[in-house]
Formats: sequence, C-alpha cells, structure tokens
Amino acid sequence: MPRTSPSVALDALLAGNERFVSGAPEHPNQDAARRAELAPGQDPFAVVLSCSDSRLAAEIIFDQGLGDLFMVRTAGHVLGSEVLGSIEYATSVLGARLVVVLGHDSCGAVAAARAAVEDGFAASGFVRDVVERVTPSILAARTAGLTSDSDVIDEHIRHTVDLLLDRSRLLSEQVAAGDIAVVGLGYALAEGNARVVTTRGVEVSEEAPAA
Repeated sequence: MPRTSPSVALDALLAGNERFVSGAPEHPNQDAARRAELAPGQDPFAVVLSCSDSRLAAEIIFDQGLGDLFMVRTAGHVLGSEVLGSIEYATSVLGARLVVVLGHDSCGAVAAARAAVEDGFAASGFVRDVVERVTPSILAARTAGLTSDSDVIDEHIRHTVDLLLDRSRLLSEQVAAGDIAVVGLGYALAEGNARVVTTRGVEVSEEAPAA
C-alpha cells in the first residue's frame, strides 16, 4: 500500500479482518514478486504491538502480506524501552502511519496478573516482570468495577495505548500533528474478528466494529 493516511490504514486492516472472518482472504503481497520488491527496503503502512500468543498472527487475521505490517510482539503486549524504540522507529524512520495495540480474549498474561492480584499467586522468573507490567491494568479495572474477562482485557488495551503515548513524546507529538494515529483493537479468538476498543487521532467509520 502506498503511503496513506491513518484512517485509510485502519480501514485497510479492518477490511482485511472482514475477509479473514468471512473465509475469503486475498493473501495479498505474498508472492515472489513482492519478496523481490521489498529486498532493498521496507515501507509498512502500520506498526502492530500485539500479544505474543501463537493464536494471534496479525498478518493472517488482517489479511496482509510481506512488508505491510511492522510487528512488535510481547506477552500481554507489555511495554519496555525496546518496544517503545521499535515503534518509534517504525513511525519516524519507516513512515508507518498507524500504531495498533492488539489484545485478545483468554490472554494468559492478563489471567496471571488477575491471579496475582486476586489470589496472591506469584509468578516465577522473568514471567513475574510481565505480570507486574499488566497489574496496573488489573487494578484500574477493579477500581472501575470491571469484572468480566472482556472488560478487563479492554481496560488493559486502553491502558497500553495511554501508556504508549505517556511514555513516548515522539509518538504523542506525531498524533497531535496528525501524522499518525494510535488505536487499540480487541481480537476474539473463536470468532476471529477484531473490534475497535479505543482510538487516538483517528475517527472510526460507522461500519467498523467497535467495543
């Protein structure tokens, strides 16, 4: 996709997801010609920070191909300096116009953080670091009286979007200038659909699925 606007980029992702859900994916940009075209350099139209869950492959669920999406994946889509640097690189150097935080239901990282808060279960090793980074979202959900799995997941997606813009001055300035937009999407594992949870810097069309 040629360099585009944040809204067009979001529409492209949601349209691709509709194709995936309906069982009619186009599998674009996945041939030898595309591979050769990208050899000199990349030009992704969106950067996706997603959970590392093996059931959550963004290029598949959004029906995209080689060079379309710049992927950053961590358990529970938690943020660290290397994640922030990767996203800033995608927008400021590669020119991606859209940043997506992609969460999903039945997230193991969120479940572990809920267990730590509610039952005192302590994770071991570096898993504890992941749990600790998700915990603020769990506490915020409790404060807001949110108890269902979907509501807690949505709160964690919103918290990640807010944290992304709070910690990165570069990204917040790009959003303010209208150069990029940041959206949070929630993915349903069984149904395969991605819905809009929160947006910064872009309007969602009436046809787009929303939380």
